[in-house]
Amino acid sequence: MDYKNEITRLASEHHINSSEFNGLACRVILREFDLTLDQLKNSLKELIQEDKISINFGDRHPNPYIKALPEEPAETQIAKLDASNLEHVCVYPSRTRLAEIVDTSKYENQPFTLRLALGEAQLALASFDLTVLEVYRNDPRYYYINDDISGSISITDEYYQSAAMSEADKVLLESFGFAYDSDFNRAVCVCLRYLTRLSPEHQQIWKSKELQGEYKPHPDYYRQIIGDWGIGISIFDAFIEELKHINAICQLIGRPNLFREDFKDKRKPREFSFLIRPTLKEFNDFIHLLDKLLSDNINRKFFLNDVSFEREEERGDGKIVIHPKGTVQILEEWLRLKLKAEDPDPIDYIINPLKKIRKLRQRPAHAVDDNVFNQEYFKEQRELIMEAYDSLNLIRHFLNNHPKARSYKIPDNLDSGKIWVY
Repeated sequence: MDYKNEITRLASEHHINSSEFNGLACRVILREFDLTLDQLKNSLKELIQEDKISINFGDRHPNPYIKALPEEPAETQIAKLDASNLEHVCVYPSRTRLAEIVDTSKYENQPFTLRLALGEAQLALASFDLTVLEVYRNDPRYYYINDDISGSISITDEYYQSAAMSEADKVLLESFGFAYDSDFNRAVCVCLRYLTRLSPEHQQIWKSKELQGEYKPHPDYYRQIIGDWGIGISIFDAFIEELKHINAICQLIGRPNLFREDFKDKRKPREFSFLIRPTLKEFNDFIHLLDKLLSDNINRKFFLNDVSFEREEERGDGKIVIHPKGTVQILEEWLRLKLKAEDPDPIDYIINPLKKIRKLRQRPAHAVDDNVFNQEYFKEQRELIMEAYDSLNLIRHFLNNHPKARSYKIPDNLDSGKIWVY
């Protein structure tokens, strides 16, 4: 019997017909052909050299039954083969072999499934224009989770069980992440393994947004892909965390919460993340949301009777008119009352970003602008959220110095951890 041809045939059929393009265990081959270990090793070595197969030893990824990572060089595979007892080793048809035998018509409208059928690694990343996420973010029928490092998409329970929504649209994308090119332009990246679980219709949607060129995944997303833990959180999640801790400290010092809403038991707003589309409209929408989370979110009850909520203004006719103060002005006056600042004045670092955001929010309300597209909006947004976060961080540090709050423990990811600003 020509063992080499039979091994190649068996491994190829197993790969093509299995649900996840799996590898064929060497113990199955030993049992099927009644080979000795040395006989099998010699056959496998020759097949590797002839570019008919590749070997997965399960030492780079814990599951040898899926081709998680690209095949290693032939000489590396052969060296490992000599030292192995083949206990948890799998055989895969080579890409050259698969290019000859795969019926590509079976994968019509499934471009990412086809790539796995042709032997690409399951964890290989494809990169996409950010706007591909709009389909799901803007549709309330989907759970859309995004922490600006990674995310997931799935149909809500209500619509999963509903006949009113087509089966093709009941999608699950277990994981997506973000990536960057050499100019720091942002993209979405997804492993082929997860893209193949999309319906043909949604694979086509993603294919239409695929980007060419080299994109590197966010460092923490890459750690997730290889099964490691991330080392930080996004600045948007850190922002929400600061709201929660500021309010918790307020409780300790005997005051009402400084912020009316801190999202303690809720997900952050879907749109509170880096822009998906760098347009003036999306940028203005983000400013509006950011101002709602800051100035509009300040709770006047926090200030008790420490400062007045009204100001007097003399009109031209000599009459005195009473005007309500804005929340930012009230906060500034309270800080100047309670915080004895030195140069440089930390109160300016707290208040100025809030004033800047409020001013930016007011501009689109009184102007008609074309919805222009400009990559600079990404940069402006990043600078704005960094300034806003620093403002919250300073407020929290100030309140944390209160005698009743000095024992309050701040999580390491805020004070000593990594906060990602991209």
